[in-house]
Amino acid sequence: MYRTLIVAALALAACAPKTDIAPVAAPVVEQKATPPMNGSVPAPTPAGVTQRLTAADDGRTVVVPVGGRFAVELVGVPTAGYLWGVVTKPAFLADAVESSGNTTTAQSRPGFTGGNHWEVFTFQATTAGEGKLKLEQRRPWEKDEPASQTFTVTIQSR
Repeated sequence: MYRTLIVAALALAACAPKTDIAPVAAPVVEQKATPPMNGSVPAPTPAGVTQRLTAADDGRTVVVPVGGRFAVELVGVPTAGYLWGVVTKPAFLADAVESSGNTTTAQSRPGFTGGNHWEVFTFQATTAGEGKLKLEQRRPWEKDEPASQTFTVTIQSR
């Protein structure tokens, strides 16, 4: 009798659906300027861009010729909900074209989750002018919270 119960229990256990339990991921460490050196991937900046700005350019004044295209390449954590967005843009800049991508080759492997990602904003100066360009990183649903990071440059178009 016990033998029948054991065989029945083993048969039921073999038929039970299997569940995969993912290990708890380590906390994501935000990077301000550049991605990790091992296996790093360059920012997915569109062709035709003549100037690339990174977090290291925060607070600088940048001269852009009329008709010139430049990109702001920032590292964010969209997988945790932190997205970069344009807050202030001078009227002489066309609206940004946005692109994004991995910061490391490991992120292309099957099963890889989380991590930092490139967020690239490409602008074109349509006329001459001077003004502040400000981007903020935040979770869009946390409207009353301060930005986790900011990026501000003065753009001079001549």
